[in-house]
Amino acid sequence: MKFWNFGRTAEPAPAPLAPAEQTRTRTLLSVRRAAARMFKAANVMRTDKWETTPTTPDEFISRQQRVLVARSRHQWANNDYVRNFVRLVRQNVVGPQGIILQAQAQKTRGGKLDKPLNDAIEAAWEEWSKGKNCDVTGKRSLWKIQRLVMNTTARDGEFIIRKVYGADAGPWGFALQLIDPQRLPPDYDVSRLKNGGFIRHGIEFNRYGRAVAYHFGSDDESDSQYYHVSGRGYIRIPADEIIHGFLEEMVGQRRGLPWSSTSLFRLHHLAGFENAAVQNARASASKMGFIEYADGFGPECEDDEGVEIDAEPLSFHELPQGAKIAEWNPQYPSGEFAVFNKAMLRGAAAGWGVAYNNVAGDLEGVNFSSIRQGTLDERDHYKDLQQWLIETLMQEIYDEWLPRALLSNRILVANKPVPASKLDACKQISWQGRRWQWIDPTADVKAAVESKNNLLASPGQIIRESGRDPQTVWQESARDVRAMIDAYVAEGIPEAAATEMVMLAMAPGRLPTKAGEKPADNQPDTKKAPE
Repeated sequence: MKFWNFGRTAEPAPAPLAPAEQTRTRTLLSVRRAAARMFKAANVMRTDKWETTPTTPDEFISRQQRVLVARSRHQWANNDYVRNFVRLVRQNVVGPQGIILQAQAQKTRGGKLDKPLNDAIEAAWEEWSKGKNCDVTGKRSLWKIQRLVMNTTARDGEFIIRKVYGADAGPWGFALQLIDPQRLPPDYDVSRLKNGGFIRHGIEFNRYGRAVAYHFGSDDESDSQYYHVSGRGYIRIPADEIIHGFLEEMVGQRRGLPWSSTSLFRLHHLAGFENAAVQNARASASKMGFIEYADGFGPECEDDEGVEIDAEPLSFHELPQGAKIAEWNPQYPSGEFAVFNKAMLRGAAAGWGVAYNNVAGDLEGVNFSSIRQGTLDERDHYKDLQQWLIETLMQEIYDEWLPRALLSNRILVANKPVPASKLDACKQISWQGRRWQWIDPTADVKAAVESKNNLLASPGQIIRESGRDPQTVWQESARDVRAMIDAYVAEGIPEAAATEMVMLAMAPGRLPTKAGEKPADNQPDTKKAPE
């Protein structure tokens, strides 16, 4: 065969690779093939719709946040398991007393706690925490606000509180206003503002991503901050006046997502499955009779009309001419219902971070070891949420409340206002979240005592783990001891002897005897008497 070269210069054939270069090329090809086989999840499957392009947090929230919140609210309003999950979060994170303030101010010299000042701070905080003072509507106490914050966050994924100052804030001049997070439109975006900032999901940021202001949807044209864009009204609130809390799970995330986001699809179909099973069970339980007529008798059925029969219990229905009932024997739900229901709820519970047995109320077949391990893991999750609530909400509120309480002479020691120069000392505080009863009290108390005796834990740490303030416990113990001594003295026993009796009574493993006598062991005598 002859090839013609029309004016082109023939290119020389490439020189063969050296043996070492050929080996290197084959090695590279082998590595590339191995890398392609390493992660099967990265393979593109034409028959399966699986995302291959990462979605940024901004894009995800702009497109799906509002839909997820709507569906989460619908499930919360209609699904018992979702309501129970929200209740568990509120009950274990906030608890019956809420997050408690413990003032830790110290004296200038000696480093000892300043008890009068600490008591005054806690008393003033407790007074402000009443509904008439801390809520702009005058209805919710700080405990109720904490409960509503956790309800909203677990259901919607975020909470928003506005700090209100001045006469509108009530007697203390500082109060809180809860705002529905959906008033902050997730689809309101402006790529670039004149000052170099931008708006994402209704929040205005500077060029470095620090929140500057919040743009809430509003139709109140009388507000001084009101403006409208494309027929939609907004009010601009400075970010310094807003507390916006959510669990940040992605770098660059600016809005929260419902905590049931991964479970909504499963729960929606579980609800449909349960509804179908209930309808089938009702139909199966409905005993009906049918009347058939001989040929030439009975009502006739029009050609364009079908035969509809409502499955009503103890009812009889007439069949038109030519109509017969085919075999119809609904037996569902059967044994698969409970297995399927449990599997779906286990997946939802794993996404929520709570124990399946608690969210489903199913303690069947649970042994002590498994329920203990699940409970301990769940409690660690609640402690994480408590710390998040403290940093996001409680500390933020306290930092705003403290200087205003000092300047308005609300913190009193011996009926004298604490000077504002004590501001730094008053900032020394700690927060105590709720704690839980021991799972095995006998073993847990013994372990705590051994830890204390071996210097592995302090008495204060053990008391805090029980959910109480060590200072409060010790003060109560001191008052009880004093009351017992006074009771003995009232009976004519000298105070020194009464003190000794009380101390002996409180000593572990010892029983008090008569005044002045040596204590007796509270242990049975196992030695045999001499014969």
